[in-house]
Amino acid sequence: MTQLTQSVRLEFDGDVALIHIDNPPVNALSHHVRQGLLDGMTQAESSDASAIVVICDGRTFIAGADITEFSGPPKPPSLQAAQDAMENCSKPVIAAVHGTALGGGLEVALCAHYRVGVSSSKYGLPEVKLGLLPGAGGTQRLPRITGAARALEMMTSGEPITAEEALECGLINEIVEDLQAGAIAFARRAVAEKMPLLRIRDRNDKLADTPPSMFDEFRAGIARKTRGFLAPEYNVRCVEAAVNLDFDAGLQREQELFRDLMKGTQSKAQQYYFFAERAALKIPGLPKDTKAADVGRCGVLGAGTMGGGIAMNFANVGIPVTIVERDEDALERGLAVVRSNYERTAARGGISSDDVETRMGLISGSVDMGDFAECDLIIEAVFENMDLKKSIFEQLDQICQPGAILASNTSALDINEIASATSRPDAVIGMHFFSPANVMKMLEVVRGDETSDIAIATAMGIGRTIGKTPVLCGVCHGFVGNRMLFMRGIEAEKMILEGAAPSRVDQILFDFGLPMGPFAMSDLAGLDIGWDEATSSGSTVRELLCESGRRGQKNGSGYYTYDPTTRAATPDPEVEQIIQGFAERQGIPQRDISDQEILERCLYPMVNEGAKILSEGIAIRGSDVDVVWINGYGWPMYTGGPMFWADTVGLSDVADRIKHYASTLGGEHWSISPLIEQLVAEGGSLSTYTN
Repeated sequence: MTQLTQSVRLEFDGDVALIHIDNPPVNALSHHVRQGLLDGMTQAESSDASAIVVICDGRTFIAGADITEFSGPPKPPSLQAAQDAMENCSKPVIAAVHGTALGGGLEVALCAHYRVGVSSSKYGLPEVKLGLLPGAGGTQRLPRITGAARALEMMTSGEPITAEEALECGLINEIVEDLQAGAIAFARRAVAEKMPLLRIRDRNDKLADTPPSMFDEFRAGIARKTRGFLAPEYNVRCVEAAVNLDFDAGLQREQELFRDLMKGTQSKAQQYYFFAERAALKIPGLPKDTKAADVGRCGVLGAGTMGGGIAMNFANVGIPVTIVERDEDALERGLAVVRSNYERTAARGGISSDDVETRMGLISGSVDMGDFAECDLIIEAVFENMDLKKSIFEQLDQICQPGAILASNTSALDINEIASATSRPDAVIGMHFFSPANVMKMLEVVRGDETSDIAIATAMGIGRTIGKTPVLCGVCHGFVGNRMLFMRGIEAEKMILEGAAPSRVDQILFDFGLPMGPFAMSDLAGLDIGWDEATSSGSTVRELLCESGRRGQKNGSGYYTYDPTTRAATPDPEVEQIIQGFAERQGIPQRDISDQEILERCLYPMVNEGAKILSEGIAIRGSDVDVVWINGYGWPMYTGGPMFWADTVGLSDVADRIKHYASTLGGEHWSISPLIEQLVAEGGSLSTYTN
C-alpha cells in the first residue's frame, strides 16, 4: 500500500490497482483528494496492473465538490487534470460506487471507462440547488450517456436517480453485491474480454435523434417551478450545447455559463442558504448530550385543516397518531379529509394504495382527551384564542404522562402565558406549522422562558424526522415570520387607499419572486377569518368586503373574482370602487405610486422588523430569519431571504430609505432598528449577525 496524500492511497489486488479515497465524512473533492487521484492514476498506469478501480471508503462515493473551497482561490491540481488522467488512461478504469455519486463525484465517475455500483447507490448532479451547473464536464458527458431528456431532468431538478434507473439509462454498466469484489471482477473481465476503453466524450449516438423542439417544450414544463431561477435555464443551455456542438466546444460553453453563475448573486444566495439551513439546527447553549424524548406516539388536538395536516406528517414516517376532536361529526370530517389527501397523492403516483391504508391505520380518532395519556408529544391545533388554549393546556397537564412534551401550534400567541396554565411550563413549547401543514417545510419552534433543553431538543429533532425545516425562536407576537408579515400588511393596506390597486401591489411582489401578494393571500386564507358580522362596522376595507358578501376564494369573490372552475383570479372594478370610496371618506388623497415605492414599502418594513427581532434576541441568527421566510412564505431562495437580500441591496441604502419613509409616512414600524444603524456604522451585515 502507498499513502499518496492524507486522503488517498494506492493498493493492489493482484493485477488490479485500487485507488482508495478516504476523506470523511462524504469524500468531498478537496485539493488533497484531487492530488491523490491524479498521483494514483499516474502510478497505477506505470505499474504492472492491467486495470484500475477507483473506490471510496466510508459511507459513500465522492459526494461532490468541497464547498468550503468555493470562497478562496482554487488549489491545484484541477479536477480536470485528474479526470483527463482517468479518461486517457491506457488501461481500463472502473469507478466503483456506493452511497451517492453526486456533482463532482459523478463527473469523476463519468471519466472512468466503466461504472459499477451497489443496488443502494444513487447518482445525480445537484449543483442547480446551489445556483450553479456542473463545471467539470458533467453537462457534456451526462447527455452523451443517458440521452438529452434524462440529463435535462437530472440537471434541472438536482434530484438523484437510483442504481436501477442508472443501469437502465446506461449511466452504470453493472449492479454488484460486494462493491470491491464486484468491481475487481468487472475489471478483470474487461481485460479478459478486451472491452474497448470507452470515453463518454467521444459518444454521440444517444444525442443524434434529439428533436429540436424538446428544449422549448422542456422549458415550458418547468417554467412555473423554476420561475426566477437562472441556474435551471443555464443547465438547459448546456445540454443544448451537448446536442449541437462537439465536446470541446460544448465544454467551453459550459465554462462560460458556469462563470456567469459563479459571479452572480443568485449562486451566492443559494450557497448562503445551503449553510443557513444547517446553521439553524445549531442551538447555542444547548448541551450536545441533551437527550430528546422518545416520541413513540403523537397526540394532535383538533382534526381541522391544521390538525389533520400535522397528523399526516407523523403517520408519513411511521409514528402512530391520536387525533382528538370535540365531537364525532368533526372528527369524521377531519379524518375524511386526511384520507382524501392521501388518496389524491396516490392517484398522482406519489404513494401506493397500500401506503394510504398503512398511514390511515396509524391515525386513530377520539373525542376523549383522556386518550392523550399515553402520548409522548401532544400538539394543540385549535383556534387562536388565548383563553381556549389555556383551558386546554390546563386539562392536558392533568391528563398527560410525566415527561410528555406539550406543544401549541399557535402562530402568534404568547407561549409563556399558555405555559402558565400548567404545573410543568418546562414541558411547554411552540411548534408552529405552516399551512398546509402536510406540505410546507417550515416549522417555527418557539421556546418559552421556562422551556427545557429536553423539550427544545425533542421539538427540533422530531421536526427533522417528519421532514420539516425547524428554526428555534423566542416569544413575541407573531414570532419571526408573522411578525414581519404584519409589517408588510400595514403598508400594503395603506397603499391601496393611496391609489395603488390591490392587483398591482400583488403583481409587483409576484414579479419580485414571491408566490403571491398580500391580497391574493388574504383571499386564499379567507377574508372572514376573525370577522364577526354582528360587530362589523365598516371601519376597514376588509370589513366592507365581508359585509358585501366577499369572502375570498371560498365563495368566488374577495379582492378578486374567481373562475368557478379554474379559480383564476381577475381584478374586480367594484372592489377598487369600494376602496376608493372608503379612502375618500377617510380624506386620503389619491396619487400615482411607483413600482419601486410599492416594493420598498412592502419589503423594507419587513427587513426593519427582522432586525428588531434579532436585536431583541428573538431569533438566534440573521440567517435563521431567512430560513423562516424562504420555507414558510416562499421568499425567493435565489435572493437568499430578506436579511441576505437587504445586505445585497446595500444596508446603508436600505437604512436611508427606511429613514425617508419614517419622515414622510410615520408609524412605529418605520422607526429604524438600532441594529441596522449599528451594522451600517461597523460595516456589518444582517445575514451574518448572530446573538
